[in-house]
Amino acid sequence: QVQPVESGGGLVQAGGSLRLSCAASGRTFSSYAMGWFRQAPGKEREFVAAISWSGGTTYYADSVKGRFAISRDNAKNTVYLQMNSLKPEDTAVYYCAAAMGLSRSYYRSEEYDYWGQGTQVTVSS
Repeated sequence: QVQPVESGGGLVQAGGSLRLSCAASGRTFSSYAMGWFRQAPGKEREFVAAISWSGGTTYYADSVKGRFAISRDNAKNTVYLQMNSLKPEDTAVYYCAAAMGLSRSYYRSEEYDYWGQGTQVTVSS
């Protein structure tokens, strides 16, 4: 079992960058695939990025491909989301989640077992 805790959100101007961190408690962190999702006001939660337990496989939503990068440091029980060239439409609460394995349905929130509380990212125009 792991408990993700997000940090690093904040207010940034369009074109700027932020790096989100997700620290997960539990000795088995390296056994879990990790994902980032986001939810904007009035919208459904959507997939952003995912990374396999080893870090060798990553997936991205088309809307963030080329701008965001997901990575992990298993020695620190932490996964990161580097966000560059931010746009106002990236404004949302960002959630970190853990899954036992990364299936073909990595983009579905139902595939993830443990969730953090979220961190707010606001991009001003």
